[in-house]
Amino acid sequence: MFLKEKFYEGGPAFMGILTILFVITVAWFIYQFVVAYSSQAANAEQSLRKLAYGKTLGLFAMITGLLGQLIGFTGIFDAMELAAGAGEEVQPALVYGGLKVTMICSIYGMLIYLFSILLWFVSTAIIEKRMTK
Repeated sequence: MFLKEKFYEGGPAFMGILTILFVITVAWFIYQFVVAYSSQAANAEQSLRKLAYGKTLGLFAMITGLLGQLIGFTGIFDAMELAAGAGEEVQPALVYGGLKVTMICSIYGMLIYLFSILLWFVSTAIIEKRMTK
């Protein structure tokens, strides 16, 4: 339940995009691993290079998460500007809550990137071990 709440707090647009990138990254690794594991040694080298593209997909997810955070910062600063322009006092708890919410996208993107590095490391280790046999 906690993760579901954080997902919705992070905003459906960027969290949805990040989830799609996560699914694409995992599917890419699974497909390329199966191809590399079942191929000959010469094709395995090419497949190892293609496995590395999965890390790039993970990096793209991380950058997308950071973009979501920056857009969230813009929203926070716009709200603060409107409040200050209307003569209202900006409450620190409101600012801190907004900062917390903006970080959800970047954390999710970084977790996707870390998972893609882990998948890359494990899959290349298995393929290289198979190639040396």
